[in-house]
Amino acid sequence: MHVTFYGGVREVTGSMHLITTDNDRILLDCGMFQGRRKESEQKNRILPLDPTIITNIVLSHAHIDHSGRIPMLTKANFNGHIICTRATADTCEYLLPDSAHIQESDANYLNYKTVRSTLYQLKISPRAKKLSKRKSNDIKKLLKTNRNKLNVEIINELIEKHHLEGVHPIYTIEDAEQSLKYFEGYPYKHIVNIGKDMDCIFYDAGHILGSAISIIKVRENGRNYNICYTGDIGRFNKPILNNPTLSFAEEDRDIDLLIMESTYGNRLHAPVQDLKPQLKKVIAETIDRGGSVLIPAFAFGRTQELLYVIHELYDEGEVPRIPVYVDSPLATKITRVFVEHPEVYNKKTHRAFLENGINPFLFDKVHFIGSVEESMALMREKKSHIVISAAGMCEAGRILHHLRYKIHNPRHTILIVGYMAQNTLGRRILEQGKEYENSGRSGNPPILKFLNKTYPLKAHVVKIGGFSAHGDRNEMLRFLKESNLRIKKIAVVHGEEDQSLSFAEHLGKENFSVIVPKVGETIHIK
Repeated sequence: MHVTFYGGVREVTGSMHLITTDNDRILLDCGMFQGRRKESEQKNRILPLDPTIITNIVLSHAHIDHSGRIPMLTKANFNGHIICTRATADTCEYLLPDSAHIQESDANYLNYKTVRSTLYQLKISPRAKKLSKRKSNDIKKLLKTNRNKLNVEIINELIEKHHLEGVHPIYTIEDAEQSLKYFEGYPYKHIVNIGKDMDCIFYDAGHILGSAISIIKVRENGRNYNICYTGDIGRFNKPILNNPTLSFAEEDRDIDLLIMESTYGNRLHAPVQDLKPQLKKVIAETIDRGGSVLIPAFAFGRTQELLYVIHELYDEGEVPRIPVYVDSPLATKITRVFVEHPEVYNKKTHRAFLENGINPFLFDKVHFIGSVEESMALMREKKSHIVISAAGMCEAGRILHHLRYKIHNPRHTILIVGYMAQNTLGRRILEQGKEYENSGRSGNPPILKFLNKTYPLKAHVVKIGGFSAHGDRNEMLRFLKESNLRIKKIAVVHGEEDQSLSFAEHLGKENFSVIVPKVGETIHIK
């Protein structure tokens, strides 16, 4: 038996690991790469293995960097099942079609730009060497319908007519919806058969709703083997969710190989108990400036945590009760999934809200924005408010348009509450914003380019690290030391290379046997 690492090694996204036995091949996650658009797309379009050889997929949780390439497998004759927790299955019903929608929208927009550029060149007068405004408007009218909606049918016809190279989504909404038929959701601590002499059992990872530590139990050549895949490990004592599991059943404790994340392998978060006072400070200071708080947040997990903490602050009278807007249709849907799974909430949430008949994510000042028209009106709102909007790394979605309206105004605050991968707009805002703040906001502000325009970063940039859904170095070490697992070997994955190597070095000093695999590397389990 052996494990081969195909993604999410020495980098954060694209998680994919294959367990191979004499009889079966079990895929642990099938995640999408995220980061630089061109580089990520090249990686995502190529599956490193034949989907027909995979027996089943064990999915640790629903985040797209762990689940996002599943529709590629299911449309390529994958014949197995996708085994996960019930909450993960329910969440993927929204996340995977949304991923497909983003891909389709991006492809349509890039195709529009290609066709528009070609038509401009064809219509330019040899004498004028410049396209007239009338001809330019005629081209735009041809390629767009009412309300500036792209005329995809015409655009695709012109791509074919002029033999242009069009862009195609990695998978479509139809592909994503088809993949949902392969999902099978199970409760924690329920044994599921996943192959010949192979079972899986899930324990709560405390990362996001439904996230699981997966223990794969294999019997081969008269021996029993256990492989434990942490997926992403959460923080301790966070709002809403239970802590990562530390107590495992006796028959699951002996681990031949632990595949462990390392997102923050060399970093420490602010204490969880500081979250509320830090958020209170940001809101109060921004209101004093007459500004608004703009929060790029993942629709799944982070948005619900923010609503929970703001709800507590408002109930306790700690900050002025300004309006709170969730401007993400996906976040609205995911919040409903949270409401449907109170069985995974921690005791504090039950005591504070559920036992009193209160929904932790709904209060009188929160508004869920649906239509584009509502979103556009909100962007122009002058009175102080809080906006929570996707996408979390500022690479797509409505957050870009809120930034467009607010990033140049020093009254406002851009609040960073989550991980920003390398080469994303969110990372640039964070790094350049912090540098500008550290300089005393003196001199010219940083200039950022997005939506084909440049903007000065004059808004205040603040980071609250405690909101992270990933445990930091000490919390991951706590999992290793305080859990009752007996671990023979650790493979460190899911971290940028410096984080993984640093965490492995730290574990080595703690007398753990550790390896940091490379893409395509195989570990044999004896």
